[in-house]
Parts: sequence; C-alpha cells; structure tokens
Amino acid sequence: MKLFSRFKKKILPEKKMNDRGILIFENTSEVIRAENILKQSGLQIRVMGPPPEIRTGCDLVIEFPLIQELDILRSLDSEKISPIRVAPVSGPLLEPVSIFFTRDYGSYLMVRAANMKITVEKSSLKVVNISGGGCPDVPYLAALMVGKRLDEAPAPRSVGHTLCGYALQLAYEEIKRQCLQS
Repeated sequence: MKLFSRFKKKILPEKKMNDRGILIFENTSEVIRAENILKQSGLQIRVMGPPPEIRTGCDLVIEFPLIQELDILRSLDSEKISPIRVAPVSGPLLEPVSIFFTRDYGSYLMVRAANMKITVEKSSLKVVNISGGGCPDVPYLAALMVGKRLDEAPAPRSVGHTLCGYALQLAYEEIKRQCLQS
C-alpha cells in the first residue's frame, strides 16, 4: 500500500502539465509572428523549446493554457496564421535560449543569450558588435544594428526570422535594460 501511495505522489505533478498545450509551427518566423500577435492580445503564452520527440533542429513552440486554445486559435486565424499542430504538453519543454551572460569590459558591455552576443560602448550606447549563431539573418541584423545607438537600432525581432534572431532580441532587451537603467 505504501508503494502505491508513493507512486500516486510522483505522478501528480505530471498531471498538472495536462492543462498546458503547445502550438507547433512550420518555422521559427511563424512562431515569432504568432508570439507578437498573442502577446498583443493579452494572452498568457511562453515561447519554449519543443520536447525532444518533435524537435527538428533550431525550432520553437508556443506553450499556452489549454483553456485558452479557442481564443488563441481565433486570434491567430484573424491574422491569417495557423499552427501545423496543436498538442497537449506531455513532457518537459526546454527554455528556448540559455539566458544571459553579461561581461563588463570597462568601456564596453557585452550580453550573450544562447550563442548570440551584442556589445555596446557604454559612453555612447552605440552597438559596436553583433556576433554568434549560424543563422542566415545574423549578418543582416549586424549590418542594421552596428554603429547605431541602442535607442536607434531596430529590434532584432522586427527584422529577424530565426532562432538566432530570437536570441539576439533577448540579448538586446537585456543590454538595453542594463544600459538605460544606469
């Protein structure tokens, strides 16, 4: 009997995952677009890494409360975007990007999110370097951002369409938070 009660306790936390679902899209660009739409609609979602059984490479999914599925699908449909699959969360999801590592180099501040790095000259707040990743939009993002002040540079998510662009957006938000709060 004690063995059975231990078993019940172990499966209860997993049962809580049954109230979550994931939206699976064709590509990262659609995930980023859907995230923007859903957050603007005030819906509670998170971008996450997919579970191992559906991972195909540099991909992301949107986690959401299953009770909001209809509202979420309506919001996306009104913007002509739809997931290729909606599934209940059946296992652990991964953080999409290893969160921040900040390094202060005296006159420069660098923030890394996953493999993407952004470096800013502290006195002028100009972006002096974008590096990392292997996605095709990284050189384009660097060309648009390097040499511009943080408040003038475009947000990577407004231009980028890959996991690298998504990671750079997180690094960009963090470096802005650190530089502009000072």
